[in-house]
Formats: sequence, C-alpha cells, structure tokens
Amino acid sequence: MQNSEVFILAIESSCDDTAAAVLHNDKVLSNVVANQLIHTQYGGVVPELASRAHQQNIVPVIDAALRNANIKKEQLSAISFTQGPGLMGSLLVGSSFAKSMASALQIPLIAVNHMHAHILAHFIGEEGYEKPSFPFLALTISGGHTQIVKVNDYFDLTIIGETTDDAVGEAFDKSAKILGLPYPGGPLVDKYAQLGNPKAFAFTKPKVPGLNFSFSGLKTAILYFVQKKKLENPNFIEENLNDICASIQYTIVEILMDKLKLAVKETGIKQIAIGGGVSANSGIRKTIKEAEQKYGWKTFIPKFEYTTDNAAMIGIVGYQKFLSQKFETSAVVSKARIQF
Repeated sequence: MQNSEVFILAIESSCDDTAAAVLHNDKVLSNVVANQLIHTQYGGVVPELASRAHQQNIVPVIDAALRNANIKKEQLSAISFTQGPGLMGSLLVGSSFAKSMASALQIPLIAVNHMHAHILAHFIGEEGYEKPSFPFLALTISGGHTQIVKVNDYFDLTIIGETTDDAVGEAFDKSAKILGLPYPGGPLVDKYAQLGNPKAFAFTKPKVPGLNFSFSGLKTAILYFVQKKKLENPNFIEENLNDICASIQYTIVEILMDKLKLAVKETGIKQIAIGGGVSANSGIRKTIKEAEQKYGWKTFIPKFEYTTDNAAMIGIVGYQKFLSQKFETSAVVSKARIQF
C-alpha cells in the first residue's frame, strides 16, 4: 500500500518517559518526550509512580506533538503505540489512549514492539544518516535488553544471541551505584570514563558460549574489587573515579564487541546497526565506528535522540506496518514481555 500523505501519531509509554511523535511517511515532524524526574530520589523507576505520571503527561505531550508538527488530528492516517515489552501500568496508559483516540477518529490502530522499534529507528528519514540494507545485524542494548538480532526484512527478525541474566544497561547502572553515583548512573560512568585510563584496572570478561551474554558476574567482580580497595584506602573511589569508570566501560564494550565479531563470523553479515538506550554511550559509539576501518564492517549509529526511549521509533514501525496494513482491533492487549 503506497500513500504519499501518511501521517502517523506514535505513542511510547513503556517505562518512565511519556513520548509522542508525528511522522509524515518516514520523516519526523515532531518528537516530544516528558521525562519523569520523580524516580531519581528512589534510585530507580517505581512502576506505580511511573503509570501515574504517564496519566498526567500523556494529553499535554500528544497535544504538543500535534502542534509542533503543525497538523490537525483529523489529518492522521493511523495511531501506533508501544504494546510491550515494558512496565504493565505504563504500557496500559499509552495503549488505552491510543485505542480511544483511534476509535474516535475512526483510523487504524497499530501495535509496536518496543525492541523492534529500536532496530527500525535506523529507517527514519534523517538527513546525514544512511539506512542499512537487508540483511544486517542489530545490537540492541538497553536497561532491560541485550540482544544480537539478524534482520532479514522489516518484519523478519531473529534473535541469535541475548543476555542470560542482566542487561548491559543494568550493568552500567549497578556499577554506578556501587561507586556511589546517583541514578541513572550509566551516563555518569560514560562521562567520567572519558577522563580516565581504560587499562587502569582489569576486570575478567565472563565466558559464555555462543552469542549469548552475561553481566551478573561482572557486576559482582566490580563490587568485590571496590570493597577490597576501599578497605585498603577509604578514599579509593574519589581518587580513582575516572579510571574505575573507564576500566568498567572498556570491559563492557569489549564483551559486546567480542560477541559481535563472532556473530559476523558465523553469519557472514558485515552490516552492523546499534540501537537502544545504551547505544548513546560514547565508548560504544566510538568503538563501533572504529570497527569500519578495523574489520571492514559497515556500521550504523542512530541519531542521539532516537537511541533512548522515544516515540519517533514507534512511528517508523507504525509507518511500515501501515504500508503493509498490519492493523489491530481494540481487543489488542499490552504485554510486559513480548518477542518479535
């Protein structure tokens, strides 16, 4: 189905960001995100508080997205929303609003897998950003997921490797917590890592067969390392923060790259696209870019604003599903866990 005037309203509410975007075909007209600062004081996302904040934010965020895009709701072709994975209460706020609005406007409703959206974010029409061609390998890295996905087509995706325990984003955040850094700690580890020596401290990389990952052992190793060093020197963290962060980040990036190299060897695919919140990490972005020269790969790194949770990526999946007429009825249900 081809239509040069497809306008998609996209809603993302999987965790603690309320987001809405409007796309005209594959171009983003607006991309609005309301962050929930309330979780900072608790050191992590509190599901009940998240769903309440979504209820407060969703109307003004969608209103802002439509106004910023300079279109009326009557011009919309369809509404896409995050079906899962995510926090159930948060997902329900977005899906309920999407169902009601689609019904009121009598336009199609499109359900989107959040992780699918992180991968297809590369197909947003953005000047200066090349789109991958099929097939390619996607490394999706976030607070809740670490996956290597073989992407044969927009809707033909196969997970060929994933974490057996913790996600890479959790490893960054828990390491930050061990170092006494506030939540969310991942971006702070990245910030201090840029000032430190990545070879200052050595952490053992976990031995996990095949293309799967494990980060729980690394977190434990970092905890024991810091505890031991603090016994020797109570000021160890303060005196070595940059080097500790750089060493942690270096080890995590090495783990990811080892698995990617193996995936390329096993599949013969040398096109690599990264996505998900942790793909905003400067160390990962730099190493992936360097792999083009080092290994002869073709790499794709999304625009920064499309790495963390956002509605534009929900919109691009919505656009592709609209072209294929993959619509849902109001009976569609949100799912805290969902596969491609």
